[in-house]
Amino acid sequence: MSAAVLVRSLADQRRSLTGWGIGLVVVVAVMSALWPSVRDMMTPELLASYPEAMRELFDVEAMDTGAGYLNGELFSIILPGLFIAFAVGRGARTLAGEERDGTLEMVVVTPVSRSAVVVAKTVAIVLGTVVLGIVLAVSILVCSALFDLGIAPGDALVGSLAMTVLGVAFGVGAVTVGAVVPSRPAAVAIPAAVAVAAYVLHVLGALVPTVEPWRRLSPFTMAIVNGPVGGSVPAGVGVLAIAAVVLGGVAVLSFTRRDITSP
Repeated sequence: MSAAVLVRSLADQRRSLTGWGIGLVVVVAVMSALWPSVRDMMTPELLASYPEAMRELFDVEAMDTGAGYLNGELFSIILPGLFIAFAVGRGARTLAGEERDGTLEMVVVTPVSRSAVVVAKTVAIVLGTVVLGIVLAVSILVCSALFDLGIAPGDALVGSLAMTVLGVAFGVGAVTVGAVVPSRPAAVAIPAAVAVAAYVLHVLGALVPTVEPWRRLSPFTMAIVNGPVGGSVPAGVGVLAIAAVVLGGVAVLSFTRRDITSP
């Protein structure tokens, strides 16, 4: 891995990361501020009135607690979507985007090996997503204290870890697509399509008995099943981490074996 490429890649994403971090804080703060009002409305009668499918999908029965509320309102779709969008955007920009702009060619003609370039740029995406995860954890803890959500530090860390690893897996996937084909639209569209399909599988698996056995294959299910706030680290998080490593290896092998295109 090239330290110079890593530092440069981190510098390139600082503005983007700042914007995403601010947006993340705002989302968590707004949703947390609604908790006192929502808590007063969450009577057993109201919870029982929800359709069975919604109760199953969003674990509505648990939304009378701060952890259950965050799981249902934030960790069900909003936060996974934010982390995936950030990581995929950075991943598509890393190889495919720079190749289209003509800046990647200047990097690969240096004495740094192609594999070191890919590793350094991928690590930068991972670190950026980790920073976003730290921002999430801190935001949850601060908002928990302000709005009486009752979220323990360990629970906030588990939720943030799940979102971070989910984002990393899709971000590295975007890097891999860009390593295989020199197309930034493809590096965005393919991981995005996979994410949509994965969420559909996650939802259908909760609603359709015949699909339920396949639900565990969805990255969303791996990351957010039974929580993740208020529970133990989902086992699927380890699977997502392994998938990210494998995809990173594919990216290195693919990029070192093809020619760089000119813009």
